[in-house]
Amino acid sequence: MEAPAPDLGRGKASHDPLPEAARDMDRDDLSRLVRDANYNGPSYQEMADRSEAAGHPVSKPYFQKLATNAITTAPTPDRLRGIAAALRKPVAVIQRAAAIQFLDYQATELSGYDDDVRVIVAHLAGMDPRERKRWRRMLEAADRADEE
Repeated sequence: MEAPAPDLGRGKASHDPLPEAARDMDRDDLSRLVRDANYNGPSYQEMADRSEAAGHPVSKPYFQKLATNAITTAPTPDRLRGIAAALRKPVAVIQRAAAIQFLDYQATELSGYDDDVRVIVAHLAGMDPRERKRWRRMLEAADRADEE
């Protein structure tokens, strides 16, 4: 029998109680959302209560297992809605995180844009926020110069 995952102490602990394997997973987007939510606020029981109140119950043990990456199959659509309610995030955010974690989904297409725009977006997405802000200012300055 697996031991339940610990509540992360929501900022109280100075060490990371997660198993090293869970921290090192490349694809744990949904698990990370659950861990981050637990660390910053609600306990796993509070998450379970929120999901039940929303009409899409997800158990406390499921949240605990999901947080430690112990869930190996993708959640059902109903369970995804429960997780979204529990984390107070849009369902689309939870669906995307689940798709990345369980289906190795990577968005590579931007509908309605040509190749140049897709290359630019992909390039900017890999930058840190400071660099993106600098590029945005440069683009806006170029746009203003064209208007003059």
